[in-house]
This record gives sequence, structure tokens and C-alpha cells, in this order.
Amino acid sequence: MTRRRFLACAGALAIAISTPCAALQASDWNAIVAKARGQTVHWNAWAGDEKTNAFILWVGAEVERRYGVKIDHVKLKDTAEAVARVVAEKAAGRDSGGTVDLVWINGPNLLALKEQRLLYGPFAGALPNYRHVDTTHVRSNVVDFTVPVDGMAAPWRRAQIVFVYDSSRIADPPHSAPELLAWAHRHPGRTTHPLVRNFLGATFLKQALYELVSDPALLQQPARDADFAAVTAPLWAWYEKLRPLLWRRGEQFPANGPAQRQLLNDGEIDLMVSFNPAEAAVAQAAGQLPDSVRTVVFDKGTIGNTSFVAIPYNAASKEGAMVVANFLLDPATQARAQDYRQMGNFTVLDVARLPIAERKRFDELPRHPALPTNADLRFPLLEPHPSWMTRIAAEWERRYTK
Repeated sequence: MTRRRFLACAGALAIAISTPCAALQASDWNAIVAKARGQTVHWNAWAGDEKTNAFILWVGAEVERRYGVKIDHVKLKDTAEAVARVVAEKAAGRDSGGTVDLVWINGPNLLALKEQRLLYGPFAGALPNYRHVDTTHVRSNVVDFTVPVDGMAAPWRRAQIVFVYDSSRIADPPHSAPELLAWAHRHPGRTTHPLVRNFLGATFLKQALYELVSDPALLQQPARDADFAAVTAPLWAWYEKLRPLLWRRGEQFPANGPAQRQLLNDGEIDLMVSFNPAEAAVAQAAGQLPDSVRTVVFDKGTIGNTSFVAIPYNAASKEGAMVVANFLLDPATQARAQDYRQMGNFTVLDVARLPIAERKRFDELPRHPALPTNADLRFPLLEPHPSWMTRIAAEWERRYTK
């Protein structure tokens, strides 16, 4: 869908200024902006990170100043809270005037609303700034956990697996899962991963499976009882060799990413996995890691995903929500978000194809020796089907917990 077309054909959905299945013309965007003025957008977003909360506060100030749209950050502990609210409103027959206007979402939560037809749209292609989104190299911008987004949500930030290491103690970081095993043989006890009950620990195993499986395309399909054991056999063979070489011989694991980072900061390990490419730089700036830490990305790519914003079908301020979604895709906004002093979230835009003036914003971002480049992260691997994480985590629990 081009940015000048917008088909509101999902159920009874229609933007306030057009009719269902009508094409959105360029002039219609101005009408959307005009309609949005004075609206309050209740943005339901995870609130577990201070820098992200501060960024959302800045976005709110900017869209109110520029467009007269206010943002109310409804702070969530879990996105499922917002999903449950929309589902409950649907059950109660509240098909307009809903309490959720915009939600930060991906993965199973996005799938749940999409499958139940509780999303407004498709709208992403109608946003003027959507033309800058990288839909070629970063497939997670249009395919979320193997499910096509179909324009029902707009991307706004990326995550991708990287490995953070202390360069004062090691000079030979691994660049693949097999190299990681060889590295662990040379440096026993100096790396680990979070518990596999934690998403980061499970993703560590998914990353290894991607490299070790005979046909990675299998991971884009649901895991099946018939071949699960055969497909994952190389993973468990690799992990059986790795586990006794982990911190505390693989008998204990940090509970989550921050706990793992503390081990690196305390000098108990030299290498850790992260789902935030800017974690090393951000943590250094906050005094949470030594200045000697650096970041490495595996040569064949690493798993990445995209966070989206979506508009529920019954949102009260749809036009305001679209204005916010478009502002999040503005190159200046994306460059600010990527600044490690702000959030450090890598852009969803195709920087190489931006106009020179806009590309310059990214070229002039403050540099840090622990930051990978946009080019380093340009070819993320798609998330496997969600069933693989579920099955792998369950199998790890069966094998390694008592």
C-alpha cells in the first residue's frame, strides 16, 4: 500500500473523514490532522524503563505543540492489560468511545487483537512518514513473529540480539553459535544467559537454533510434534556441550537481563546476550557497565523484532492516534530515539534511502565505541513462529530443572 492509499475495509471500520473502502488522498491527511486537534490520545505503553517514559513525555509535548494533540501515557506493566481492556469493551458492546486509543504492541498481543478483528485500519500505509520505513531489509517491520502486519500497526522501534563483552579481559569475542562454544572452552565460566523462563534466555536458545538447524525456513512454521525432536536435536547437542562451561557450570542462571548485566559489571562474566543493541552504551552512560565493554553481532545475522503502535477498532481518538503514529516515524523523531543518551533504540527507517538532510541526522548522532552501526544491524533474522519459543522453553525446563 502506498502512503496515499488507505482502505478502511476491516469490518465496519472507517476513518471519521471518509467512507469504508475509500482511498485516502493526500488532501485527506490534512483533514485528519485538523480533526485530531483537541483530541487526547490515551497511549497504553509499557512503563518499565525511565528513558522510554521520558521519551514518550517528550513526544507528548511535541505533538501538543505542533498539532494540538495531547498524550496521556497509560503506564502498563504488561501489554496484555490493554488487550484485555479492548476485549472486554467489545464483549460489553462498547464499539465506540473506547478507552484505548493507541497501544505499544507486538508478538502474541498484536496477534490476539488482529485475529479477533479488534484493530482499526489498515492505516500504516496512509501515514506520510511511512514511506521512509525499511520494508525490504528489516522484514520484521511488516511481518511480526511470522504474522503479516497488513498495515494494521505502524512500526516505531527495533530490538535485535547482540552480545556484549568486556574488551579489557577478552579480545576474541565469538561471531557465531559454534564459535561461542569454542570460546567457552577457552574461557570456562565466563558467560551465561538468563533463565529460559525469561524471554531473553529463550531467545538465546532460538538464536542458536537458527544457526544450527538444517533448514531455518522450518522455524517460520508452527512447531510440530512429528518433527520437533529431530529439528531441535542439533540445538540440544550443542547446548549439552556448552552448559557445563557456563557461569557456575550452568547450574544457576541470572533471573533476567539486568541481573545478567550486573554479573558483567561485577566481573563475574565477560560476555552476555542482549536484545538491545545500545545496551552497552546506555549502561556505560549510567555507570552500570565499565568503559571497556563492547558489542558484537554474529556474522550470519541475529534475531530481531519490531515494536509497533496499533489503534483499537473502537478508539475514541483515531485521528489523534494516527498523528502520533506518524510523528513517531518522522526521521527527526527516529534519530532522537536512536541517540543512546535518549533511548538508544535503533530506527525502523531505511536510513540509506533518506533525503540527504534527514540522513545527516543519523550521521551526526553521538558515537560510542560500544554502539554497533545501522549497517551492522541491517539484516535481522525474523522471529520464529511463537510456538518454537514455547516448545523450546518447555523442553529446556524438562531437561535442566529439577
